[in-house]
Amino acid sequence: MRYGLLLLLGFMPFLAHAVQVGERLAPWTLLDQFDRAYSLDGQARTLLVARSMDGAKLVNAAMQGHPAGYLEARHAVFVADIQRMPAVIAKMFAVPAMRDYAYRIMLDRDGRVAPRYAGAVDKVLWLQLDNGRLVAQREYGSVAELREALERVRP
Repeated sequence: MRYGLLLLLGFMPFLAHAVQVGERLAPWTLLDQFDRAYSLDGQARTLLVARSMDGAKLVNAAMQGHPAGYLEARHAVFVADIQRMPAVIAKMFAVPAMRDYAYRIMLDRDGRVAPRYAGAVDKVLWLQLDNGRLVAQREYGSVAELREALERVRP
């Protein structure tokens, strides 16, 4: 009995309910690369989720040349899942390097937010929101496609 319970608990992340179109996203709060808190609210219209370094590099490349505040003006929020990154690497190298970026990155250090949103590990998940409710989702695997999608969003 005990082993069955342990086995079930081991598979819990795979049994988690992924958010579906029409559902309201559960609220969350994360710190950005400057340790400033951000709470998901009804103002956000686009949620970008990078589940790996590859996805984060796509966002970074797509943001090249855009001024500070570009994402915020479009009510877009970027979440980077860094739970697999060794803490010492994150603290000493990765997060300090992120402070040079002209956009905020909400850092999911413990993997409590990004896994809520199912998507390919090597792509950027784009969740389109309306008053906190998911209305559409897409995935981007190229810088050109992601950049084009960002440019179509009007502030």
